[in-house]
Amino acid sequence: MPRPYNANTYRYPNEQIILGITLLTVIAIIAITATATVCLSAIFVFGILIFGYYASRSQHQALLAHAHLVTHQSEPALSPVIDQAVSRLQVEPVQIFIVANKILNAYTFGMGSPKAIVLHSSLFQLMDKDELQFIIGHELGHVDLGHTWLNTLVGGMAGIPSTYGAAAILELAFRWWNRACEYSADRAGVLACSNPNKAISALIKLEAGNNVLTESDIHNAIQRIESEDDDLVNNLSELLASHPMIVKRIEKIRKYAGSSDYHQLQSLMNQNLT
Repeated sequence: MPRPYNANTYRYPNEQIILGITLLTVIAIIAITATATVCLSAIFVFGILIFGYYASRSQHQALLAHAHLVTHQSEPALSPVIDQAVSRLQVEPVQIFIVANKILNAYTFGMGSPKAIVLHSSLFQLMDKDELQFIIGHELGHVDLGHTWLNTLVGGMAGIPSTYGAAAILELAFRWWNRACEYSADRAGVLACSNPNKAISALIKLEAGNNVLTESDIHNAIQRIESEDDDLVNNLSELLASHPMIVKRIEKIRKYAGSSDYHQLQSLMNQNLT
């Protein structure tokens, strides 16, 4: 029988704090600007949730009709990679789709069950098994930590009609929380693949794309990535980005992989595989 654990064990520590600050910011904006009453704001957010629910259902149905659904029969080589990640993280059932796309990307969505994970076909041309397991584990982490439905809720609150200045503050707060969620999901990915170095190489490939073909290419890509946070423009641009700079994600992975929390949880997850 699998040993139970709380997903909050690997959640990035500041994520819930940042979420609380974001929600308090929304309440403060409503109170200060008086551009929307509490009642109207609640109706607005409720409407966003309803819209988000039906939009995700529609997107899910479109994938079922047109995308490649991963099953043990359709993808016998990929299925064990997914199964192992699911077993490690003990995530609710999900459906995974492969979509033909040259852009290196993966994402998850859904407010009901099962949630959907979408993998772009280009990932399979560049990533090895462990790197794919990190990417899949990252997306499973979003599911396990409730980011898929929270993103719709918090995004709806951040979109409450307000003055331009207030709207800018809400957007900054929302993006701050988005970036914290990515750190949490990266931890899930590392735990899923059980190989921090492969997690880092996956991020490098996602950043550099098909330009990473040789050891020299990888070295040059790492040098570019490591200099990202030295640029003021990059740091300012990150404030409006949903994802942190790759160099920061790599630093967080290295720090987490060296912690006792990681090794204890990794040991527990390994036991769940036996």
